[in-house]
Amino acid sequence: MKGNFRPSLIVDYLVVAGGGGGSDGGSGGAGGLRSTITATGGGGSLESTLSAVIGTTYTITVGGGGANGTTTTNGTKGADSTFNTITSNGGGAGKEFTSSPTSNQNGGCGAGGINSAGNGLYIDGGTGTNNQGYAGGRGFRTSGGYNSAGGGGGAGAAGSDGAGSGSSPVGGNGGAGVAVSITGSSVTYAGGGGGGAEGGTGGTGGAGGGGNGSSSTTGSNGETNKGGGGGGGFTNGANGGSGGSGVVILRYPDVYTATFSAGVVQITDASSVANTKITTITAATAGTVSWA
Repeated sequence: MKGNFRPSLIVDYLVVAGGGGGSDGGSGGAGGLRSTITATGGGGSLESTLSAVIGTTYTITVGGGGANGTTTTNGTKGADSTFNTITSNGGGAGKEFTSSPTSNQNGGCGAGGINSAGNGLYIDGGTGTNNQGYAGGRGFRTSGGYNSAGGGGGAGAAGSDGAGSGSSPVGGNGGAGVAVSITGSSVTYAGGGGGGAEGGTGGTGGAGGGGNGSSSTTGSNGETNKGGGGGGGFTNGANGGSGGSGVVILRYPDVYTATFSAGVVQITDASSVANTKITTITAATAGTVSWA
């Protein structure tokens, strides 16, 4: 290496939004996922790296997970995460059993559907966002009148449909997330929440932080800083689980130093990838980063 040669300031990134909250029945969708390394959400093409300019500030936001719903309210959609011009959309909100569907079921990954209509029918879940995540599974009502919610969509796969027969409903499993190796190790993010089931078997949360659904208690929360969707609860007034918060991870040449604005919670380490640093940002509201 000659003289004062410095490599170009090329920044790889992973941007995961907050997962949607589950409710009394419906599961939350995972936060949308966009990445320049390994794989991105929704089966899309990898994002383009950022050719950063020394001294220029770039915006960062880490989206929080959506609040859980109750026996009378829908869950809340997850919040968006951003890095510069890249936005990953928050996960869709789980629908409460008796409430009307809303557009908030759609998101980076869609929420699982829940059916309060006729027996033997399926009701669609929320839709995902192209190049970020997949749809939630369909809700199902058995011939015996028992409800099973679909699993929330994940960044790597759609949620499974609710199923079952008679008095034995089975909640759909949450869709799997996406494994990304931006840190040098493979880590899976953005799994969908498992669907609730009315006295039967709750669905399992998707790999990558999705919360489990339940048949008789509150659904599990999505995993923090994984963007997992909250699991659906069911029966005896059980609430859903909250969505997990998102994360932003940056990888860049180790000859540069990143400076962050106040309020950005981050850890910067030497990467296991040669000649690079990794910054993992776990909380940021309207934050910024610049390099020198």
